[in-house]
Amino acid sequence: MKQTYQVLDRTTLDPAKAALGEFAEHVLVGLSEHPKSLSSRFFYDATGSELFATITGLAEYYPTRCEFEILRGHAETILGRFHDIPLDVVDVGAGDGRKTAVLLGEALRLGLDVRYVPIDISESAMDGLVKGMGERFPDLPIAGLVAEYADGVRWLGQRGGRHNLVLFLGSNIGNFDKPASRAFLRRLWGSLNGGDHVLIGFDLKKDIEILLAAYNDRDGITARFNLNLLHRINRELGADFEVADFRHYATYDVFSGAMVSYLVSLAAQTVRVDAVGDCFEFAPWEPIHTEYSYKYLDSDITSLCRHGGFVEEGRYYDERRWFCDALWRVDR
Repeated sequence: MKQTYQVLDRTTLDPAKAALGEFAEHVLVGLSEHPKSLSSRFFYDATGSELFATITGLAEYYPTRCEFEILRGHAETILGRFHDIPLDVVDVGAGDGRKTAVLLGEALRLGLDVRYVPIDISESAMDGLVKGMGERFPDLPIAGLVAEYADGVRWLGQRGGRHNLVLFLGSNIGNFDKPASRAFLRRLWGSLNGGDHVLIGFDLKKDIEILLAAYNDRDGITARFNLNLLHRINRELGADFEVADFRHYATYDVFSGAMVSYLVSLAAQTVRVDAVGDCFEFAPWEPIHTEYSYKYLDSDITSLCRHGGFVEEGRYYDERRWFCDALWRVDR
């Protein structure tokens, strides 16, 4: 059974060099801004992916447990509509694929003609994912793609012949602000065929103390995960960040409805990044914004579905209604 992946190369350059150049450009622009910013999409090198896998098992971090509960309880209902349809399970931002394995196992149990198509920005994560899924499901065809979300979505539009069930789990949609999430969903809708489906995870609004604990765990794993971004810049771009002189800080913005994460400089300092040939000044307590994680009401999910052009077919919750997986169909 063919189980492999490809790196989506948007240039004629070596893919690794192209990715490094993009990372350097992003750091140059982000650290030149006021306020400074770095994107959470660069968290996931090999170390970052391992740390995030650890985070998902922490007592304070509820989203993964909630979504496991949803998928285990509703997998048959979600997949039962795809009998006698060749189905590609397209996993956008696949990570370690543990939650997706619940759906894949159910699809195989139901006897579906299913192929697994994971899409992830991290090649190391993809390599581990394909190997791990191959060991767990040796008869499952796998055709992975190393790419950013937007490129993976465009790639979807160039393929045909099979029904797509696109998974965007883990509340990854929450990393986009409202305009960007609408734009992403509209691009996704435009890349799919009529009758295709998407299953999207939404972290719901809840007690703020629960949110704060989830992003500031007592063991400091989330802090290490965020600070690893500076270690990555040092290693890959020849920077000289004194990582101990920064701290992770996450808070809830009651106006936007998002958890917001920062890396805060603890002292006045200058950081050089050799790959961009420039230095960056930090004032004491100056933040680098690294992540938004938006939380949702049911009405927000309805609005995103409508503005994205989809038709909702199901909405599934955990017992405490802290998390929701929504199943939408492309109707055209």
